[in-house]
Amino acid sequence: MWSPQRQEGDTKIVGPAYTVKYVSRSDTTSPKQAFHYIDMIPAGSVVFISSPNTINAVFGGLMSNRAHASGAVGTVVDGRIRDLQEHRALGYPVFARDVSTVSPYEVARVSEVNIPVKVQNNGQDTIVNPGDYIIADLNGVVCLPANLAEKAISLIPPQVKADELITEELKSGVLFTDASKKHRTMLSPT
Repeated sequence: MWSPQRQEGDTKIVGPAYTVKYVSRSDTTSPKQAFHYIDMIPAGSVVFISSPNTINAVFGGLMSNRAHASGAVGTVVDGRIRDLQEHRALGYPVFARDVSTVSPYEVARVSEVNIPVKVQNNGQDTIVNPGDYIIADLNGVVCLPANLAEKAISLIPPQVKADELITEELKSGVLFTDASKKHRTMLSPT
């Protein structure tokens, strides 16, 4: 998935997932929502939309405006988006697999919100649960399970320090293998 400002800029989002599950409009067995998900977004959250594999966009400029007004920190769409210029003008971060100019109305509908959703990707078995942390920047999107967040956060400072030390050594001509061996050992449990 990528940002509308693909491969440029410093757009970053971090926050707990507010999940939205789209299904095919022809699906008559999945639940139907009595309210529009966009009006129920908790402040500080990242909207994570799971969409069936269609050519239609499921998120556009109107949704960005409402999500932004609600205090959401960004949106990640496992599917397509539209109205890139509106997202950019608003300064609201949106990441998606692709773009489309077509509305979802004819082919997809929201079925459920704040439930576990599966990332629609061949060969990848990832579930995004409500409250899992979504982290996104120009390099891509990561889902950090909420129950692992505290442990993962404690691993970051030593990793950053090791990377900084390795970078300095590489700049001075040290071989990667040697610098990595020297500084990665500090990451190993004792």
